[in-house]
Amino acid sequence: MSAMKKELQKRDGKRDLGGELLQSVRQMKAGRAGKVHTVAIPPVVSARMKSGLPQPSFAKLLGVSVRTLQDWEQGRREPSGAAKTLIAIAERRPEVLREAAA
Repeated sequence: MSAMKKELQKRDGKRDLGGELLQSVRQMKAGRAGKVHTVAIPPVVSARMKSGLPQPSFAKLLGVSVRTLQDWEQGRREPSGAAKTLIAIAERRPEVLREAAA
């Protein structure tokens, strides 16, 4: 066994991992006290949710693949100008998209 490995085992043998974990959890909880966290929902997700349409139907109405829609929703890609306009309409007037889907 190497000297470094022996030294690490000696150090780690003295640690109270359970106690360290408990202390870390307490510190995390204390750090969050009174804080409100918000999650930013991308406009495309908001528009789809307001429309009440599942991803495949929403993607079809926008003329894109489900994969492209998922990339937009997860922030991996940005919609084009025309798609952004359709998404904005869908977000403000979801009934228009529902009518188009019918």
